Amino acid sequence: MRAIETITGRVSVLNRDDVDTDQIIPKQFLKRVERTGFGEFLFYDWAKQPGWELPVNPILVAGRNFGCGSSREHAPWALEDYGFQAIVAPSFADIFRSNCTKIGLLPVVLPEADVRELMTAESAAIDLELQDVEFLGRSVPFEIDAEIKHRLLNGLDDIAQSLEREEDIVRFERERERRGPVTTAL
Repeated sequence: MRAIETITGRVSVLNRDDVDTDQIIPKQFLKRVERTGFGEFLFYDWAKQPGWELPVNPILVAGRNFGCGSSREHAPWALEDYGFQAIVAPSFADIFRSNCTKIGLLPVVLPEADVRELMTAESAAIDLELQDVEFLGRSVPFEIDAEIKHRLLNGLDDIAQSLEREEDIVRFERERERRGPVTTAL
């Protein structure tokens, strides 16, 4: 997982509330076990509608309750594979937000009025260390859990986070070692 410090660039706008994971990546594309190759199926049904356009930019700005529905990990995989590095919305489904942070896709919650204004901006800069989003000449702070912030700033997925405790794991395993065969008394 790559470390995140700042994400800067143009914004793509999906001005819809209650976007569920089946809309993000429909069920017929969930047969793969790799984390790549899902981007081409992002918003598959909507993408077939006339006038649909969702440019590939680093930042996606969306409506409230983004990522609701079933807890499929494929939804963040598809968004990341498409090219998004951060999603800004007034709210996210809890499991979706967690799945995003586990792969290094930054979910940012801002007040709805600020999200609406960000939708009018061409570009933005999200600074994870400072916890703010800069756009249209202003800076808007956001909250993030300290543990998640640490993981994202350092590019730590679940395995890398466990390996940070490698010395403790080795010590525990060494203390558990027994000489000879293990038997249980009946």
